[in-house]
Amino acid sequence: MKMLAKKAMCNSHGQDSSYFLGWQEYEKNPYDETRNPNGIIQMGLAENQLSFDLLESWLKANPDAASFKRDGDSIFRELALFQDYHGLPAFKNALVDFMSEIRGNKVTFNPNNLVLTAGATSANETLMFCLAEPGDAFLLPTPYYPGFDRDLKWRTGVEIVPIHCTSSNGFEITESALEEAYKQAHKLDLRVKGVLVTNPSNPLGTTLTLKELNLLVDFIQAKRIHLISDEIYSGTVFDSPGFISIMEVLKNRNLTNTEVWERIHIVYSLSKDLGLPGFRVGAIYSNDDMVVSAATKMSSFGLVSSQTQYLLSAMLSDKEFTQNYISENQKRLKQRHDMMVSGLLEAGISCLKSNASLFCWVDMRHLLSSNTFEAEMELWKDIVYNVGLNISPGSSCHCTEPGWFRVCFANMSEETLNLAIQRIKIFAEATIKTINENKSQEQSNKNSKRKSFTKWVFRLSFGRETSER
Repeated sequence: MKMLAKKAMCNSHGQDSSYFLGWQEYEKNPYDETRNPNGIIQMGLAENQLSFDLLESWLKANPDAASFKRDGDSIFRELALFQDYHGLPAFKNALVDFMSEIRGNKVTFNPNNLVLTAGATSANETLMFCLAEPGDAFLLPTPYYPGFDRDLKWRTGVEIVPIHCTSSNGFEITESALEEAYKQAHKLDLRVKGVLVTNPSNPLGTTLTLKELNLLVDFIQAKRIHLISDEIYSGTVFDSPGFISIMEVLKNRNLTNTEVWERIHIVYSLSKDLGLPGFRVGAIYSNDDMVVSAATKMSSFGLVSSQTQYLLSAMLSDKEFTQNYISENQKRLKQRHDMMVSGLLEAGISCLKSNASLFCWVDMRHLLSSNTFEAEMELWKDIVYNVGLNISPGSSCHCTEPGWFRVCFANMSEETLNLAIQRIKIFAEATIKTINENKSQEQSNKNSKRKSFTKWVFRLSFGRETSER
């Protein structure tokens, strides 16, 4: 036996999820317009590549920032030396201003309550370490981002208990679903420490309604637990209804500086809104001084580089740029979203109505051979291997209904998206034809059996009548 820790050998990372397996298949056979035109198109990765030209234009117009200069003089040595884990004040000020701008300046954020982390993954895990003990539970509405099984559970020992939401009301969170999840946790002998939501939702692509947000605040007040609002897609809202941050709800309900105020925490990142996942910039915002203090110390294990902070502080401090970027990026996201929704509709495939994010929640229930998760996996494998599209099955997101898929649209060119839509259209038409033929054959077999039974009954009756005579 290898002399390794249990953590190194355990299988709770979630890497064997179909969500990650699809990525692996893509990497073996990636689509390329010229080198591999029959390869797999990556539609399982929520990246925003639609506005890189705006970022590149800013970099070209501001060479000092990218060259680590201030007023023409190099500050390379200053940035190369050790920086403490509190982060550069200029960057934290610029980041909280950007967060306020995305929220229509309806709320403001105190940079002293902000903790920088190496992406939202690190932010969510750090909050788990701060708020829960191994064996405690957080409630999450389904469907939820598959990576949470890794981010929230793997190293922390925290358990996830699902809040089951259904398509009957557009997967909205209800009071009964919250209470049922809370009761289920207690049946499992788990202490509930909080609720975590993504707003806008990953994978639904919808914003939480004011009714849902108020319901969540009431619920955590009643249960005296925490609420984490993961708002990393807040700047991607491209259609009505608009985005409502949990901070805005607290402000409007006059709950600032109350007990519940300290039990609500926000996770943010520049990976989605600014399209910079490779820069690894995430943040925790909390009104609890002890959480901020503990999370700041823990951030030592995943700091944001000084060079990255310096570059982005200059970019986000340019208000003309940020205003134009937010507006233009949202326009492009809406255009791309509408392009995919209409293209899929032509293929007879509908999507949950959405107003945000980089993907759609696609309804392929009518393409299933049966209403089971086994049939969903069969369909998913067919789409990955034969159609050449990596999409994320709903079961990887813990959806309670088979046949839903998360499909990304912002990580490719318009030409590639058109090709993907064409591929799925051909596949859907063929699949529906096969399903209809099978149904027709089944009906024919039933009719044949019915006719045979009728003849048998007739012969039996006729024979009996003859013998009676």
